[in-house]
Amino acid sequence: MAKTALKPGGRFKSAVSDAQVMVVKAPAGEHELGCGGTDMLAGNAEGSGSLPADDTGEVLIGKRYVNADESLELLCTKGGKGTLVFNGTPLEIKQAKQLPSSD
Repeated sequence: MAKTALKPGGRFKSAVSDAQVMVVKAPAGEHELGCGGTDMLAGNAEGSGSLPADDTGEVLIGKRYVNADESLELLCTKGGKGTLVFNGTPLEIKQAKQLPSSD
């Protein structure tokens, strides 16, 4: 996969599905961002290809996706098939923070 600089506000879309994301928070430097086994495309670039049969993941609209240390956060702006991957590691849906009990 190709490395690209990720900046907050940047928009990327999958080359093999309808999935689109916006960068909310990103670590400095260049990183690999993929979906469905291929690089994600910046802005309005057109992609072609097909989703691998073994990729059963799905990107859900309105959900935030993070890496293990939460240095990267992506917001899904359009849902689609495929698994989001950052530097070779699948991203997970960000969990809501637990609110303190009001007992």
